[in-house]
Amino acid sequence: MNNVFNTLADFFQTVFSPVVEILGTVLLYFHGALGVEWWLSIAMLTVVVRTLLFPLTVKQVKNMRAMQDLRPEMERIRAQYRDNRQKQQEEIMKLYQERRVNPLGGCLPILVQMPIFIGMFYVIRQFGGYTIGGRTVPPTQPSFHDGGILWFQNLSVADPYHILPVVSALTMLAATEITAKNIDPQQRWLMRLLPIGITVFLFNFPAGLFVYWITSNLVTLTQNYIIYHHGPGRRSPGSESGGKPIKSSEPASGGNGSRTREYSQQANGRSATQQTQPTADDAAQAAKAAKRKRRKKKKK
Repeated sequence: MNNVFNTLADFFQTVFSPVVEILGTVLLYFHGALGVEWWLSIAMLTVVVRTLLFPLTVKQVKNMRAMQDLRPEMERIRAQYRDNRQKQQEEIMKLYQERRVNPLGGCLPILVQMPIFIGMFYVIRQFGGYTIGGRTVPPTQPSFHDGGILWFQNLSVADPYHILPVVSALTMLAATEITAKNIDPQQRWLMRLLPIGITVFLFNFPAGLFVYWITSNLVTLTQNYIIYHHGPGRRSPGSESGGKPIKSSEPASGGNGSRTREYSQQANGRSATQQTQPTADDAAQAAKAAKRKRRKKKKK
């Protein structure tokens, strides 16, 4: 079993060696050239990486918003071709092409971050040394054992009090909660359970890896707040629950046509209401007419 694990570990280290080399070089630059402590070097590297990936995060949110805008038309297609799954898929794919929406666009930032996370694991493993299958590999950076802070001084071993995994789960939950408010309720609980599953998986990982993960979660929290409150993820007033347009009973031939009919129905509803309700001018004119009638009766 140990031989299999060693083989897999060596294989993935070879596959991700370019990422490991780049990340290791940047960490050495922060620690050696700038004189920054190891834990802070990891945090700084994380901020740099997440900043470079920020355009992909914005693109992910835009794609998610586009998918939400297409949902009513997708539901109409599913209802229209309820008994023909192949036709459903064809029409939905045609809709994606017409609106230039990529249904897998939201996965791109995650796919990019995974090699970086795995690369960080091997960098920390290499810098601090490790023991595997009864074989001890010495650290390439002995000072890495004393480069931590507070209760986790050795960044190459697990947090002895397991506080970092808990902080990692809480920060990840806070970061995903902003996103969870903007997705389907059915998917919210999955996103809320995800931090727990990841924390259980990473529970005994090196403390240095949690420095990367917690910093990444805090950067994600900040970026999500900016995107969803001041950027492309912000909901327009018409998309709020209180301002939903009236749905048309007619089948929509396109997104613009259906929205036009919905807005025209809203306008017609408002004009009809205004016609049925008397205005202040109408009431004043009616009062004047009543006074004139009373004066005529008195003269007679």
